[in-house]
Amino acid sequence: MKLTTAGESHGKMLLGILEGVPSNLEIDLDEIDRYLALRQSGYGRGGRQKIECDRVEILSGVRNKLTLGSPIAFAVKNSDYENWKEYMAPEGCDTAKRTLTKVRPGHADLTGILKYDQTDARNILERASARETAVRVVGGSIARQYLDKLGVKISGYVKSVGGIADENEYGFSMLESAKNNRLFMLDSDKEQEACALIDEAKANGDTLGGIIEIRISGLKSGFGSCMQYSTKLDSILCGALMSVQAIKGVEVGQGFKSACLKGSLVHDEIYYDKGYFRKTNNAGGIEGGMSNGEEIVLRAAMKPIPTLMSGLKTVDILTKQPVTAAGERSDVIAICAAEIILESVAASALAEVVSSRLGGDNMREVTERYNALK
Repeated sequence: MKLTTAGESHGKMLLGILEGVPSNLEIDLDEIDRYLALRQSGYGRGGRQKIECDRVEILSGVRNKLTLGSPIAFAVKNSDYENWKEYMAPEGCDTAKRTLTKVRPGHADLTGILKYDQTDARNILERASARETAVRVVGGSIARQYLDKLGVKISGYVKSVGGIADENEYGFSMLESAKNNRLFMLDSDKEQEACALIDEAKANGDTLGGIIEIRISGLKSGFGSCMQYSTKLDSILCGALMSVQAIKGVEVGQGFKSACLKGSLVHDEIYYDKGYFRKTNNAGGIEGGMSNGEEIVLRAAMKPIPTLMSGLKTVDILTKQPVTAAGERSDVIAICAAEIILESVAASALAEVVSSRLGGDNMREVTERYNALK
């Protein structure tokens, strides 16, 4: 199962092709649109979210809500394209009116210009933009529906914003309720503090980041492999999360904390009573690159958005003179969007691992093979 995406932030539309989905998977379009809407939600978002109202359009691979086994092609249209058509039209446009040469620190602007031999950062930022993640949410939502048929669930919440952290532990069943809250935080007092911090950052023309926890429940043991470094489940999932814009760190289970503890406080002891089990889950559900049947626990650190309204010091690539970085319409924080995106990319990556092991051309075969596993 492989997702390929295309499209620019202010182009006509974003496109995705998802290969390897078995036939007869029922696709819930309303569910996909719900996650697209959640991706646009959250306290601290900017003006772009008031322009777009993302909806998926399935172009091929689905008939009467059932997958055919062929590649699924889909699109999410950019409503803002009408405002940018004269600068972005592939058929011909006036690029000089929207040239960006005051490259922004923390973005792909400068490195992309040098790599792709450009003189306008817009030719880089339009693709590097997190707007691309809208179609990753679509692909991930389809993957989520595939996993859901096997009893595998994915959810998450925001653990911290700008250093204001929720140190509580929550059962998996509580996580989904976080999406009803302004910042997807489960501790209302911490969320209120975080909202006040966002207001302060906005007033100062600054931005914030935070930490997100993603959990996967119901996955049986043995997915991923210890036989090749490229097939280790933690490597695959962490790589997927790190592929999301603004994510600068990922950990599994205790993660970085385990480096500060003795082994007796880190490794999950094994017991047997009609089956193997562990009383702790410090490993985060993955041992030796394979799922061990426990809940998979992933955390990701999101850096502050690098487009600051107050601007940062940089250089104009044409004059080579010091200037203040160009401003683009931006958010103070987009951590709720990131949480939804991280759930989605985790679903896509996990579905690829699961489908690789199970095979199956149709969902009946897939579910029978999964149910037969211990």
